[in-house]
Amino acid sequence: MKCLSVSQPFANLIISGKKNIELRNWNTNFRGEFLIHAPIKIRAEDCKRLKINEKLITGAIIGKIELYQVKKYNSDKEIKKDQKFHMSSKKFSGKTFGFLLKNPKSLRIPIPWKGQLGFFDVDLPKTNFKNKEIVTEIIDEEYRYQWISRH
Repeated sequence: MKCLSVSQPFANLIISGKKNIELRNWNTNFRGEFLIHAPIKIRAEDCKRLKINEKLITGAIIGKIELYQVKKYNSDKEIKKDQKFHMSSKKFSGKTFGFLLKNPKSLRIPIPWKGQLGFFDVDLPKTNFKNKEIVTEIIDEEYRYQWISRH
């Protein structure tokens, strides 16, 4: 599955559904679901600006989201107009692209992982259970957890 590293606190904001545009200076043809990785570095100045005091998970995959469209910004004025969706305070010059995101899902247990630049592939280990009833129970429990946590 594809994965993208996003610095904290923005990784948490994406997974919580509060940030639904990720700004990048490069475009992509990729569309679909991908994992969000929170690298070790935390942007302290952005935490302060956004009044985020919680302990943030770093060095791990923390959730997944869907990229459904890429918006090309041609001016700083256009970027500023969408500021409440991307929450960035940076000045962008030249080409800037907004990855439009939807359907965030957080992982209950983050997966320790080393990030990379751009989209990268992650092959999560598969588990081989011989007892099919155990697998069914695990899947049912995960479904119940996700269903209950949304209601």
